[in-house]
Amino acid sequence: MAENEVIPALVKHLQGPPLGEGDKCGEFCQHEVEKASAHALRLFAMKPEHQQLVVDSGALTHLLNLLKRHKAGSSSQSVNGLILGAAEAISRILLRNSSASILVRMEGGIPLLVELLDANDVNVQVAAVMALIPMAWENKENGNQIVDSGALPRIVLILQSDNADIQVKAVALIKFLVCKNSNIVKDVLAAGGLQPIIGLLSSSCVWSQMAAAYLVKQFAAAHSVRKDIVQMGAVRPLIEMLRSPKVEARILSASALRRLAQDSDTQVGIIHDDGLPALLGLLDSESELLMDVAVCALHTLLNNEENVSDFITIGGFWKLHRGEFTGRAKESCARTLESLKKKIHGQVLEGLVYLMKVLEKAIQERIAFALAHLCSPLDHQMIFLDNSGLELLLGLLTSTCPQQQLDGGEALFMLASNPMCPLPPTQVNLRKQYKKKPMPYDVTFWVEGQQFYAHKFLLSASSDAFHAMFYGNYQEKDATEVEIPDIRQEVFAAMMRFIYTGSVDITMDIAQDLLKASDQYLMEELKRLCQGAIAEGLSLENVANILKFSEDAYATSLKKSCILFILKHFAEFRQRYSDLIQGIVPTIREYFLEMLTSI
Repeated sequence: MAENEVIPALVKHLQGPPLGEGDKCGEFCQHEVEKASAHALRLFAMKPEHQQLVVDSGALTHLLNLLKRHKAGSSSQSVNGLILGAAEAISRILLRNSSASILVRMEGGIPLLVELLDANDVNVQVAAVMALIPMAWENKENGNQIVDSGALPRIVLILQSDNADIQVKAVALIKFLVCKNSNIVKDVLAAGGLQPIIGLLSSSCVWSQMAAAYLVKQFAAAHSVRKDIVQMGAVRPLIEMLRSPKVEARILSASALRRLAQDSDTQVGIIHDDGLPALLGLLDSESELLMDVAVCALHTLLNNEENVSDFITIGGFWKLHRGEFTGRAKESCARTLESLKKKIHGQVLEGLVYLMKVLEKAIQERIAFALAHLCSPLDHQMIFLDNSGLELLLGLLTSTCPQQQLDGGEALFMLASNPMCPLPPTQVNLRKQYKKKPMPYDVTFWVEGQQFYAHKFLLSASSDAFHAMFYGNYQEKDATEVEIPDIRQEVFAAMMRFIYTGSVDITMDIAQDLLKASDQYLMEELKRLCQGAIAEGLSLENVANILKFSEDAYATSLKKSCILFILKHFAEFRQRYSDLIQGIVPTIREYFLEMLTSI
């Protein structure tokens, strides 16, 4: 049909009788040709390849002329039908066609379409809005002219209509106007658009809700308007939208709430209407964008220290910490957790410690878990020793809930990884002096039949036990030969090598025996090296046995390494040695009591 010049023929039929002549007839058949032609052209314009043919044939000029019949003051059914057909054809032609949009503006089409917003036929109003939407979306100039033509007061009136179909289109038009030019926000507010738009947040139409939420977000950019938005009841429907099955609706409502949360006054409404748990619920979404917006909204709320305790007690920290975030959401989460950490002091910390003592146990455990990750090591003793936070974490370890066990292990690992314990002093010896001025040996040790030649002064400088042996009231004081029982040759050789050279290769086959020997002869430096060597070889297979050995050998550092290893790999340890957990809790408790007491 297009190839056979049907479109130009249809355009010719748009030129109906002069204004008023059809109206005088008063018969329904009048204007039917023009209306049918407009309808056919609308159908042609639905195909992109034909849309420009319709424009090039001059259809828009004639369609705009048909709209003037409304301006003539007629309200007959036939004229309304004609105008409706023309407006619908124009809206279809304008869709994604910038040249058509420019042409309509150049030929004065915008004021004509705005006039139709006053039509007494709701269908004509809908068609006018549908034609103005692509005009508004196309460019800023179109939007400005729509506003200058007095469209906003008319659209605000339409928003208060009972017709949901025209409501959704009217609010969409305002949205597109604001999208292209944020300065139009003040015109919308001046036209009284705030209240009806807030009313649409509770609409049964999700598209109306989404457009309204977008506009509320734009309105909330102005500090002076935020309080009005809250007082007009926007917060509760926005929070309800956070539970919408449509992801886009949740994103828009969370974005609007984030803007509103920028003032402490407006934050109160969000907190009062349970906005915190609703926003936390969004962190379970599969949408990265939604999670990012939710975390950013929470971050804004947490800028106010008064919200920190509520956030932690309802499990907010746990959610952020355990959430599997990616991309921007992961960065936002890290930034929020770092910001939260800076607020755990003063009244916030005091309040959390108080709540950790008086609320139900599940909330106490949440607080203890959060504080183990967030608080300063300087506060560890006060929180976990003086106020029983340690017992709460140990209780999680022995819980029947696997996740709680993991939480307890992780929290205790964090606590043990950030102690404020002083480092032990370094052992002093005389190796350097000996190397500069060698002397003949003056004592011989017998170990499993093997002789070791040594120097008493150097041994005494490296070991308090050797010092007591040679310079105290022991029988070895004047002896030139000493038998060493219960030590293997290779172990004693390693100990001597360390005394004379300051270094030793500690292999796993001698590490534990060498540690016992260094403990026996009070050689703390060597003992620390042995503990470090054993700790490097810790595994899930040997950690339980080495923990027991560390207690027998009074190897504090090794004991700490074992506990840290168990807590760090608690998920695997729990699966492999679930029967040992109850048994090692006293050891873990003893370690932490000693650590916290030494702070």
